[in-house]
Amino acid sequence: MEEKINPLKQSRWKLYLTIVTFIALVGLVYGLRDQIGGVISNLGQVNALALLLLIPIQILNNDAYARLYRSLFKTLGKTVSYAAMFKMTMELKFVNNIFPSGGISGVSYFSVRARSQNVTASQATLTQVMKFMLVFVSFQPLLVLGLFFLAARGHANDLVMVVASSLITLLIVGTFVGLYILDSKSRISTFLTFVTKGLNKLVHIVRPKYPETISIKRAQASFVELHENYKILKKNWRSLKMPFVYTFFANTTEVAALYVVYLAFGELVNVGAIILAYAVANFAGLISVLPAGIGIYEGLMTAVLVATGIPARLSIPVTVMFRVLTMFIQLVPGYILYSRALNGRGLAAKR
Repeated sequence: MEEKINPLKQSRWKLYLTIVTFIALVGLVYGLRDQIGGVISNLGQVNALALLLLIPIQILNNDAYARLYRSLFKTLGKTVSYAAMFKMTMELKFVNNIFPSGGISGVSYFSVRARSQNVTASQATLTQVMKFMLVFVSFQPLLVLGLFFLAARGHANDLVMVVASSLITLLIVGTFVGLYILDSKSRISTFLTFVTKGLNKLVHIVRPKYPETISIKRAQASFVELHENYKILKKNWRSLKMPFVYTFFANTTEVAALYVVYLAFGELVNVGAIILAYAVANFAGLISVLPAGIGIYEGLMTAVLVATGIPARLSIPVTVMFRVLTMFIQLVPGYILYSRALNGRGLAAKR
């Protein structure tokens, strides 16, 4: 059933969101100003043709996520367009980079955008939750492989072993905790109600006249539907084989992108160091309060690379160039598609 919306109110909402997005984008560019300058100064030292490989790698990464979404929705009984999922993947990368919320902004945005494919909010939310879990689970083989490469070259010191084992433990525990919550209607309702109340309190600071921006009663109804959709996935767990393959491939392409930048600098480094540094930086970036985890991401990635034997004089410019170039490749098309969705019919409210 279509929900009647005041056109003036809707246009104001879009205007406010556009302004907030633009401010966040400007803040991100400002925060990266030194890094952008560093990349420009180092361009003459690298193989530009090698850097061009970042574009097809990014396309393959988007393709993997688009196929992942289609596969998960198919299990839930929904047929969605590949082109739509590919576009939403790029939009999500823009949203998650601009708005620092550990992926929550992306989940909310995806839930709204997926309505254009006749997907319910709970189905879209569950798909995003399963995506995160599958990304975590599928990264574990890569971490084990990375440790093997580090050990083979004698770079698996005590610090590296502690970091790697801690990451693997967090991945396993986090996955089981998530499944434990999803497996019970009462647990998922209790947990998400707590999260919803917390979000309402945060929004209330900005909108003091609205103590309950997100309706608790309506949200709880969605939680029940989320649990029911999870039961469908659980019953058809064998169908998660291909989604696992897609997320493993997505993780592999992201690690490959970082390695390509080293190749552009003319260096063949230990793949294990790349895998471990990428994992640490991305996990830390999830809890950063700054857009795209600026500062924390680069600092931790460089620290891990140095700990695994890659000198700072090499790891720092490579990390900076990797971050700036990959973000540029993601943000430009992502922003264009996001703007079109915002100004078009992609974010139309539906029930």
